[in-house]
Amino acid sequence: MSLWHSDEELFDLARRELFPAVVGDVMDVMGLRHQFLPPEIKALDDDMVVIGRAMPVLEADVFAHERPAGDGFMAQAFGLMFHALDDLRPHEVYMSTGGSPRYALWGELMSTRAIKLGAAGAVLNGYARDTRGIRGLRFPTFCYGSYAQDQGPRGKVIDFRVPVEIGQVLVAPGDVVFGDIDGVCIVPAAAVEEAFSRAVEKVRGEDQVRQALENGMSTAEAFSKFGIM
Repeated sequence: MSLWHSDEELFDLARRELFPAVVGDVMDVMGLRHQFLPPEIKALDDDMVVIGRAMPVLEADVFAHERPAGDGFMAQAFGLMFHALDDLRPHEVYMSTGGSPRYALWGELMSTRAIKLGAAGAVLNGYARDTRGIRGLRFPTFCYGSYAQDQGPRGKVIDFRVPVEIGQVLVAPGDVVFGDIDGVCIVPAAAVEEAFSRAVEKVRGEDQVRQALENGMSTAEAFSKFGIM
């Protein structure tokens, strides 16, 4: 019997009982051994947790020396960014990659819009800005850190809801994104049921191991008895 019957139930279960490290451990056993995003991608606040379905966004650099007038600037400066942001659905994670780390990919006003749409967070292969505002909103944001330089004349969104690569990880629309202070892992959509079910089993087993260690059992004995360490 499944431990959950909807994404909402799965994500609530994960927040209560799981963490990305244990899900990553389980995926290693399943043969999915390259599922963590690069370690440079960290939470803006240590207590931030993100879990939701991936909505990948593809960014590209532009090199504009002058600001075109009117709609020309909008098209050149942001591309499809507003369309991508407005297309966010409840429990989705805005995942941006493709440009160079010369500018911020996310900010406070984007967070405000994402919250209104019910989005779960933002994961960026680059920087965010308006850090105090994002922290004040408590919107889960994972990135290289804070950098104020605007993407306006430097980058634009060229596509979204398409597969992307971040580090060694292929991220497809609908994959599950799970991140905390230790990093962000990607669970392929086809592996979600198995990975999270095994992770729950492992965590509940680890509770037994922890209690045994606290009671004086050696690590060798604990691993022999429980098969977990």
